Amino acid sequence: MRALLQRVSSASVTIDGRTVSEIACGLLVLIGIESGDDCSDIEWLCNKIARMRIFEDEQGKMNASIADVSGEILVVSQFTLHASTRKGNRPSFLKAAPPQISEPLYESFCEKLSAEIGKPVGRGVFGADMKVALINDGPVTIWIDSRNRE
Repeated sequence: MRALLQRVSSASVTIDGRTVSEIACGLLVLIGIESGDDCSDIEWLCNKIARMRIFEDEQGKMNASIADVSGEILVVSQFTLHASTRKGNRPSFLKAAPPQISEPLYESFCEKLSAEIGKPVGRGVFGADMKVALINDGPVTIWIDSRNRE
């Protein structure tokens, strides 16, 4: 499971000109689910995201978590995070889990992350053609992979 975290001043998801979810200060989390991912990946990743200290504290240092700043989270499923560009110029998405596997894991991920931060998370619409807007704050962008737990 791969997550791309972007610290944002605001973020939103629009489908067919209608805003379906939006947040103010917090995190936009793009989540890619790979074949073979399971509940242990969700558990580890949600714990890591909820406790990641990438917000500024009173001294202006990145030392505060999403809970410390009462921030919001918007989660968007993005299978393209598992693109392989090893050969040729057309990415392969063979590692990405098919929708019948990834959609329930996406829903579980959102529920677990919501429980970790103690409030609902905003969501994109799984499988939809979404327009995602954000104002990246910092910019701060963090890549996390549950199979490469650095």
